Amino acid sequence: MDRDDEAVRGGPKLRRALHSLVVFLIVTAATLAVLETVLRIADFRELRDGVSERSLSYAYDAELGWAPVPGSTSVVTNARTIHASHNSLGLRDEEFIPDARPTIMFLGDSFVWGLDVEAGERFSELLKPRMTDYKILAAGVSGYGTDQEFLLLQRLWPKVKPAIVVLIFCTNNDREDNSTNIRYEGYHKPYFTTAADGVLVLQGQPVPTSRLQTIRENWWVNHVWLLRLANAVYLKLMYPKVQVPDPTERLIDKIKEFVETNGARFLVGLQATDESLVRHLQATHVPFVTFDGADAYPGAASGAHWTPEGHKFVAEKLYGLLSANGVVGSASPTPDAQRK
Repeated sequence: MDRDDEAVRGGPKLRRALHSLVVFLIVTAATLAVLETVLRIADFRELRDGVSERSLSYAYDAELGWAPVPGSTSVVTNARTIHASHNSLGLRDEEFIPDARPTIMFLGDSFVWGLDVEAGERFSELLKPRMTDYKILAAGVSGYGTDQEFLLLQRLWPKVKPAIVVLIFCTNNDREDNSTNIRYEGYHKPYFTTAADGVLVLQGQPVPTSRLQTIRENWWVNHVWLLRLANAVYLKLMYPKVQVPDPTERLIDKIKEFVETNGARFLVGLQATDESLVRHLQATHVPFVTFDGADAYPGAASGAHWTPEGHKFVAEKLYGLLSANGVVGSASPTPDAQRK
């Protein structure tokens, strides 16, 4: 058989193979299109694009999990609709320009960031006209646990160099935040484990890009729901949820150690009384105040954040704490504003 005969015989085989490939590709494309449509109609919660203060103006951060985008602005609706903007440090505050005045940094989560209140309604802004001898900086990031706040403090320190750091502890959820690597709508975060000798060990860095962050920041995942599904499955398999013993008291000790080693003072405000933490603060001689009774928006689902009236209440309590500890004015210590 010569080559011409082989070519003639091979022609039909090649055409059949190409035909089979085309049919396979058409069937595959049709199947994927159907699956894509089904996913969009089903609108599974885990595949949706979230709309919160984190997804609107925060971005992926390999060290912290998420962080506000410097210079970003957004309109956020939770218990009420508010406007938010971030300075060049990624903080919801006016631009920080160091001057001769010492800085008081309020460190915390959405209660410091000011979810559900306009910027000027926050306790930190209410304190500024009363404490003109100090620069006041609100270093709050929504959703952060004490662990992320500790890492943020270290990042900000060289630029801010505060004289006083006041940690605002969220009794509602900080302990849970500190005990896991995944929070809220599937956001991944760093976390600390406790070694046998009691030393804290940082885990989970670099933090994987969370589901919502990938949807927001990757064009293909944003527009193709099958890729959303694949990404969600990948994250669950490769980065499962981890639960660790609560390291909260040790974390606060580390923050205190870091602050005082750098020549600053450390105080604490508690969103509500946490008896275990109160005993620990008393034993370690950390001045603190509690904000029990501060007016908050109803509904645990929205976070029960302080109303404008609640922020006024908190501002008064913090002013009392700072006065009782010789930072401003003079006042007698109250039972919940313990002197160091």
